[in-house]
Amino acid sequence: MGGLVEKQVGDAMHSLLDADSALAVSVQANDHKINAMETRIDEELVRILARRQPAASDLRMIIAISKSLTDLERIGDEAAKIARYAQVLCEEGESPRGYMETRHIGNQVRLMIHDTLDAFARLDIEQAFKVMQADSEIDLEYKTATRALMTYMMEDPRYISRVLNVLWVLRGLERIGDHARNISEQLIYLVKGADVRHTSYELIEKKIHS
Repeated sequence: MGGLVEKQVGDAMHSLLDADSALAVSVQANDHKINAMETRIDEELVRILARRQPAASDLRMIIAISKSLTDLERIGDEAAKIARYAQVLCEEGESPRGYMETRHIGNQVRLMIHDTLDAFARLDIEQAFKVMQADSEIDLEYKTATRALMTYMMEDPRYISRVLNVLWVLRGLERIGDHARNISEQLIYLVKGADVRHTSYELIEKKIHS
């Protein structure tokens, strides 16, 4: 499921940056596969809870996977939305601004997804922590790009509609970064038994190395 989600995000970005309308349609059509996987894995988790009644670290594993599952499904939703905006931009004409920022933030977000899935597979909480830190950088870059595009729209109202679509793409990427961070938080909970949501980086680092 993680592999398909990662591919969906990559394909959604390619459909936008390469003006590939057919690929954008394909990404939207494939979203149902991710939804079906979420349902199937959820059912399996419920069966494990009912039959095996796991405790301690095994129970943490079930909880971490269950919560990460929700974040993966939402990343898939955001990829489908980005593809929808890409399709509109292909049909209406590209935005004159914002593609450079979108490419940059998109590359960073795709790396975050890859790294958080890799960290989960290897139970690597150090890498998970790096993903969390990367999310803060993306949040800053998103705000900077948003301010620049808002200024551009005020200066040249002719392109408001197209630039707004790019802004929605950037918003989707920022949310994907948030979901990748959430998965990393769940991994730290799984390995260390510590809830690091809404916690400063200093305290998280102490818990990782304790």
